[in-house]
Formats: sequence, structure tokens, C-alpha cells
Amino acid sequence: MKKSYSKYSAKDDLLWLILRPWIFIPRVLYILLTFIFLFLRILFQGNSKNKNVQKNLSKYLFDVITDLGPCFIKLGQALSTRPDLVRQDWLTELTNLQDNLPAFDHKIALKIIEEELGSPVNELFEEFPDSPIASASLGQVYKAKINNSYLAVKVQRPNLYFLIRRDVVILRILGTFLSPLLPLNIGVGIGEIIDEFGKALFDEIDYQKEAENALKFANLFKENPNIFIPKLEKQFSSKRIITTSWIDGVKLRDRALLEENNLIPASFIKTCVISGLQQLFEFGYFHADPHPGNMFALKGGNADCGNLAYVDFGMMDTITNSDRLTLIKAIVHIINEEYYLLAVDFQKLGFLTKEQDLQKLVEPLKEVLGGSLGAEVGNFNLKNVTDKFSKLMYSYPFRVPSRFALIIRAVVSQEGLALRLDPEFKILKIAYPYIAKKLLTDNSEEILEILLEVVFDKKGQIQIEKVESLLNILFKDSDNINSDLIPVANAGLKLFVSKKGSEVRKNLLLSLIKDEKLEFSDVKKLLALIRDTFSPLNIAKSAVQNIISTV
Repeated sequence: MKKSYSKYSAKDDLLWLILRPWIFIPRVLYILLTFIFLFLRILFQGNSKNKNVQKNLSKYLFDVITDLGPCFIKLGQALSTRPDLVRQDWLTELTNLQDNLPAFDHKIALKIIEEELGSPVNELFEEFPDSPIASASLGQVYKAKINNSYLAVKVQRPNLYFLIRRDVVILRILGTFLSPLLPLNIGVGIGEIIDEFGKALFDEIDYQKEAENALKFANLFKENPNIFIPKLEKQFSSKRIITTSWIDGVKLRDRALLEENNLIPASFIKTCVISGLQQLFEFGYFHADPHPGNMFALKGGNADCGNLAYVDFGMMDTITNSDRLTLIKAIVHIINEEYYLLAVDFQKLGFLTKEQDLQKLVEPLKEVLGGSLGAEVGNFNLKNVTDKFSKLMYSYPFRVPSRFALIIRAVVSQEGLALRLDPEFKILKIAYPYIAKKLLTDNSEEILEILLEVVFDKKGQIQIEKVESLLNILFKDSDNINSDLIPVANAGLKLFVSKKGSEVRKNLLLSLIKDEKLEFSDVKKLLALIRDTFSPLNIAKSAVQNIISTV
């Protein structure tokens, strides 16, 4: 009989566990004692310079997380992507949490396949191995063969629904109880964050849901030649089995591994980050678990953008159109150093209450985010911002809306992955030009409205310095000039002469009038800026680069 899973419900699951004290009490005591022993060992050995001590400690940390089960492994995976938070010798061991966990019994896996698909593996596949090729937190993967093609067959771990249901409830209880002691004031309550985590995990163990996610994700990236999504094999998939085409690629674990396979790490960082930005800011649908075990570098592509394959679509999430546009505005306001407007964005997103005096936040925000485009950009990464924000959140009523839990997890994991491949990587160097290009080339009504806010002030006057800042961000290095100049020029020209461009034309005409007189100085400055940016020499460079890239 095939398993049927319920959706996560904080109240119902709490009641279910409380009514089973023989399950609840021993498990809570075991978790608490385990973490007490771990804490004491880290306290006494964490600063040791003895390599053997650190090696044994990292192995102990891995064993503790593995022993505690799927929920804790998921949390450990997030840590395994952050070389800036975790010691390198520990990180090497924690990386095994991604897809190198102890496998469950092969006979049980064969039984699950037969129960779910209705036939034994020797009748379903031409070849089926005696052991899995990878084993992760929720399932293990076999490399099977049919019709001379290889398939990835993922089989879910047994008893998973019970284990996750039990531990999410306990995590919520412990998190709520211990939240006042945590070194970060998240305001909204850690219970709501764990609820989001629980919902995502319950979705992740439904492989039919994952199959739908994979098809949706593939459709979103169907026009992107650098992103590859494995083909779903529906006839070999069910609620506890999911089968896709096999990916021949290199996991994005470390720089040396890529270079050994003649692959350029920087090219995959760019593809990875740009695809992540597209998911958040264009599609509103994103992969919430982008750790190295779920992403593969493929042959092909070029030195600028490598070919990347995503796998494992169990943990996905959406972002509302309103939140998506507000986040874009927030980045624009950081670019323009408009900290009051940034505070307004935080308020709209729910990070600040409606009662908060936003003016009081201008200086603190400037202290945290100021200089991100200037001298400090070389030191700017999410950890630095998080460290500064953690102090800010004690003094001001910032809170983390629960709906942002998976977004933050995805962005932090993705930056951590990039840092593993390049310790000098700075996410803003890709994110800012991406947003600038989107503003200058996306002619949707919503993006056009944001662009108008950048170009014109409330009185309809041209804000030359902001336009210049936007163009500088996009074209301040030759690589961006070569790839983006012609698309931006074409989009700008099309917008200006189109029906949508009527607002732009109207504002340009209004900007000529100051104190009931014609004033051409701002327009002259704007034309000079456009002339210098889109000079014949730059256009020629861009054309040549575009020709080369298509050969």
C-alpha cells in the first residue's frame, strides 16, 4: 500500500507528539544531552592547534548531526556551504552531509521500489546496481540503465514522515524556549521560521510534488542555454521514488576538482548567481536548497558563463510579485544610498513594524550598508552585513518575516557555494549589474515604474547622478560593456519610441521647464552621458564581442 502524507500543521503535530510522551520525552532528553556534550567538546577542543584533535572533532560533529536524523542533517547542510563561518577542516567533513551519508539497507530500497512501481527492479531496468551511488538526508540515488541510457533513481528513506514530524515539533519547542538566548534578535519568533522549515520538509518528502517542481523549473529555464534540468521519467516515479535522466557532471564542491576537469570555476559562479537572481527577481520561484550536492558543472559553455545542472527539486518556494518588486527597489535604494527609502522598503516587506519611526533608522542603515559601492565593496559579503545587522537588530525592532526564511537560506547557501570556489568572491559585483541591466532592459510596467523613480525626481526633474550611477554599475568594467551595451541601447531606444515610453517622453519634456522657463542644462548632461556611454567605439566592441560569442 502506497504511503499518504499529510501537510505540516504546527498545532496538530504538536498535539500528536504531546499525546505520545513515550516518544516525546526520551527524544527531547537525547537531543539536549547530545548538544550539551557537543558544546562541551567544542568548548574544550575547538581552539586546539593539534590537527588530529580537529580532525576527530570534525568527525564527531558529522556523526552527531548524522545520528540526530534528517531535520538536523538539513541544518548541517546549510552550515556546510559557509566557508566563512566554519573552520576549513570541519567544513571538509560537513560537506559529506550533502550526498555522502550512510546508506540505508539495499534490500529495503528494493522493496520500496517494488511497492511504489509495482514490479521488481530486474523487470523495470536493464541494469540496477547493488548499492547506491550517493546517499543524502532524505533518500539515496542509484544509477540504473534502460534503453542504453542511464537514469538517476532516488529512493526515499524508510519511516521518514514519522522522523521529520517528530523532530520538527521538538525543534519548534526547543527553538521557542531558547530563542531569548540566541545571539540574534529575530523579533517575529523562531517558531514561525521553523514552521516554514517544516512545511518545506513535508513538501520535500512528497516526490510527486518534487516531480511537478522539476517540470516547472525546467520550463522557466528552457530558453537559457547555460542551465540544464534533468528529464523526468514519469513511468519510474511515484510518491517515494523519483527518476530522472543521469547527469554527467562535476559537483561544485571545490576549485581544484573543477580545474582537474579543465573547467573554469569563475564561469560557474556567474551562471549560478545569475540563475539565482533570475529565480528571485524574474520568475518568483526558486530552488531553496542550492548546495554543491544539488548542482553540477557540465562541459561546454564558455569562460564567462559555464553550463550548470540543477538537481533535487524537493525544497522550492515562491516569492510574491509585491515582495519581488520591493526587493528590487531596495537594491536600487542601496545603490543610490537612499536609506530612508530603504527603510520604507524594509517596512513594506515586514522587517519593520508600521509604527516604527523610519527616520531614526537612516544613520544606522548607512553605517551597515554605506560604502558598499565604494572603498568597502572589496570586503562586502553577506556575512559582514549579517554581523552588522545582528548588532543593529538589538537596538531597533527589526524582525525576520517567516516567509523570508527560505529566501535567506537560498541566498546565503548560494553565496557560500561561490565562496568555496572563489574566496574573494563578492556577490554585489554580480547582483548590482544584474539589477541595473534589468532596470534598463525590462519594459514591464512594474520595472518601468522603478526606472522612472531612478531617472526622475518627484518634481519630474532628471536625476543625472542616479542615471550615471546606474550606468557606471553596469558598464564600469570592459566585460560588461562588451556583453551588455547593445542590448541596453536597443531596449532603451525601443522603450523611448513605444507606447509604454510615453511616460518617459512626458517627463523628459517636463524636465525642460523650470520656473516656467525652458532649461536645457539637465538634458544636455543626460545626452552627454548617453553619448559617452554608447560611443561608436564601445558599440563596435560590443558588436565584435557578440559575434565572437556566437561562433
